[in-house]
Amino acid sequence: MATADDVRRLALSLPGAMEKLAWGMPTFRLESGGKIFASLDDDDRAMGVKCPKEDREELIASEPEKFFMRAGHDDNYAWLRVRLAAVEDDEELYAILLDSWRQAAPRRLLDAHPDLARPGAP
Repeated sequence: MATADDVRRLALSLPGAMEKLAWGMPTFRLESGGKIFASLDDDDRAMGVKCPKEDREELIASEPEKFFMRAGHDDNYAWLRVRLAAVEDDEELYAILLDSWRQAAPRRLLDAHPDLARPGAP
């Protein structure tokens, strides 16, 4: 089971990541440009991550105990919620955060860290 401390530790281990309080919640964003790639919900039981809108329904259907959306709010954004209690270990949590970080990272940051770039990415 993942915790808010695990999210913080792994999110801040990503290149260019910083933490900033926004809307009363911790957000994890890129220092350059300030794009948010993850946020902790105010109860520390879930986090929000970037996710293409076209992928959300499939993820929720495949693992509804892990992935969900807040009706109304999340509908308008390319975000998905993750229940931390359903995340098995650091490896899975890191993979989720890394995928979200990749979506927020500018090209120059990805180019500077090819070890974190998607396999086969242009």
